[in-house]
Order: sequence, then structure tokens, then C-alpha cells
Amino acid sequence: MQSPDAWLATPLGRYLLECEYRYFDETVADLFGYNALQLGLPEHDFLRASRIPFKCHVARGGPAGLHARFRDLPIASNSVDLLVLPHVLEFSVNPHQILREVQRVLMPEGHAVIACFNPWSLWGVRRLFNFTPEVYPWDAQFINLPRIKDWLALLELEISAGKMGCYAPPFAQDKWRKRFNFMEAAGDRWWPIAGGVYFLHVIKRVRGMRLIMPKWREEGVRRPNLSVVPKTQDNKMPAAASEPVNARTVTR
Repeated sequence: MQSPDAWLATPLGRYLLECEYRYFDETVADLFGYNALQLGLPEHDFLRASRIPFKCHVARGGPAGLHARFRDLPIASNSVDLLVLPHVLEFSVNPHQILREVQRVLMPEGHAVIACFNPWSLWGVRRLFNFTPEVYPWDAQFINLPRIKDWLALLELEISAGKMGCYAPPFAQDKWRKRFNFMEAAGDRWWPIAGGVYFLHVIKRVRGMRLIMPKWREEGVRRPNLSVVPKTQDNKMPAAASEPVNARTVTR
């Protein structure tokens, strides 16, 4: 069985890493906060361009700062400003549960950057001809982009930006892959949905709730003060309080 780190050291793996480092570096450099986490691939730092002070790698083993399962993170809710997931969902039996954990631990307006292999690409075709089990990355379950978009919409994780990459065929030797470098330059224009890997930048949106309370008092509105008028014993108004008599009287 070939480990992910060993495959990423091959020429094809380095080609993938160069594309992913370029996107992650450009995206996380402008995101701010206090806490940032990377799930998976602890041997490679996809948070290297982030200016967030606290950064931690989470994995089930290896040189990680926290060993944990991605589907049940031992992290407080609403506590993380940035999460990066380099090829975590394809290697999970329950990727939707991992996204639920991402939504739980992210702070409101927190960011997550996801990288996944695209099944509708030459890389997806190469996976179909893999007859050897447990060979990275062809043993992964590549996830369709429309499907992951549906999951994100259900969890109220709004897609802010996205990009495709790695348009060249996944040849194991560099000399064959370099002959198809023209596909990398023209991929975004001529076949934008056929990149070997796609990236998604999502934001956790929290719908605000505003209570409208009844206005019991009208502030600033003064009522006229009414003076108390004394009454006589026979319940008749006194002459001083009666209506003024017109100076012109009619005599009969």
C-alpha cells in the first residue's frame, strides 16, 4: 500500500501539490481570525500563507498537533475561524458528517477551503482503470461537484469562490505530462469543468433574528395638562369656569 505522502513525492504528486499550494496560498492569505485548522495530510502545510496566529493540524496519526477523527472533532462549537480540507471528503465513508462537523466548529462568517478530486475529468477516467486496491489516490471515492454543492447548501455553507485545476492528463512521468502543458493554460477557457481537482471556498452563514416588540410608551410625546375645575354642590359649573358670555346681548 502506497501512503499519501509517498505518492505526493512522485512527479505526478508534485504536480498536484504545486497546483494546490498555489490556490490555498492565495485564498488563506487574506482571511483573518484567531484559530485555523487543517484536516488531513499533516506532512504538508496548506496554512503556511495564513496570518492567523494559532494554527493546528488535525489527523488520525502522523506529525499532527491533534489526533482525532474528522467525523467527531473534539473542538468546541463556533470556535474556529478557518478550516482547510485537502482531500479529506473522498477518503471518508461519511463525507456529509464531516461537513456537518465543519459547520458546527466554524464561527459565524467563518471560512472553509475544500479540495476534492473531480470524477468528470481525465483523472476520474484514470481512476476507472485502477484494478489494484489501496493505491492512493485512485482508491478514493471521487465526489461530483453538484453533489457537494447540495450538501453545502443544506448546511448553510455558502460558496464564495471556486476553481478547477490540474487539466493535464495524470501521466506518471513528467516528460509525457509536460507535452500536455497547453491544456493547463487553456483549461479554464475551453474545458472549465474538466479539471482533475476542484477547490471551493465556503463561508458559514447564520441567519439573523430580530424581535419586534410592541412600543408601550410613546417617548417624546407630551399630553396637555388638564387643570382641575371645582364643582358646586348642585353639580353646576361655577361662573368663573363657565363659558364666557358674549359682550353683545340681545334684549327683548
